Amino acid sequence: MENILKRITVNPEQCGGRPCIRGMRIRVSDMLDLYAAGLSSEQILTELPDLEEADLQACMQYASRRISHPVLVA
Repeated sequence: MENILKRITVNPEQCGGRPCIRGMRIRVSDMLDLYAAGLSSEQILTELPDLEEADLQACMQYASRRISHPVLVA
């Protein structure tokens, strides 16, 4: 969790308040879209050289934790 808090930031005045990587205007959803399009981590890091491998891992951890919540069924 500590890694996520250092690498994934949320600022209401940046990117519409969507979670970004280290205060840059690169959203977590952008990374997920790149992975979904079939790019590898190496390709993403080549295309976006300001990123680090740990940033990509933090994006995946963040996304996993955001969707992993209990669902109450009535």
